[in-house]
Amino acid sequence: MPHYNLKVNGQVRPVDVAADTPLLWVLRDSLELVGTKFGCGIGQCGACTVHLNGVPMRSCQIAVSVVTGMEVTTIEGLSNDGSHPLQKAWCDHDVPQCGYCQSGQIMTAAAFLKGTPKPTDEEIDGAMAGNLCRCGTYLRIRAAIKDAAVVLQKGGVA
Repeated sequence: MPHYNLKVNGQVRPVDVAADTPLLWVLRDSLELVGTKFGCGIGQCGACTVHLNGVPMRSCQIAVSVVTGMEVTTIEGLSNDGSHPLQKAWCDHDVPQCGYCQSGQIMTAAAFLKGTPKPTDEEIDGAMAGNLCRCGTYLRIRAAIKDAAVVLQKGGVA
């Protein structure tokens, strides 16, 4: 087995896995970071979204060998205690029903807000279009993103 040192959530983590192992399974099975979810396995639903060097990516479609030298951030790394403005807004708006897609939704939203600090409804809808929610909580997702944007604009922790 090849050996990789991955930088995940600010820490270097060693893993011994096949080069073509999807990052999703390395995170979940090797590193026990289970906040990133398996949804579809073909990069269409967004449940497995993580940040690679700050860019939201589908971890089910990226081989571990590709991410060597990159900074991987999972939902666990967004904040160490759930205090990120998006996580708080998600709770304030009771966004999750089943909750399965939420880590991917939040990771996509976090990257989006870094580049669009004052988003319109249309911008939010466009940015989040690739993340599917079986429960249909899209209006609550949009409201939570808008509230988190205001907090971040005021200097809230990101």
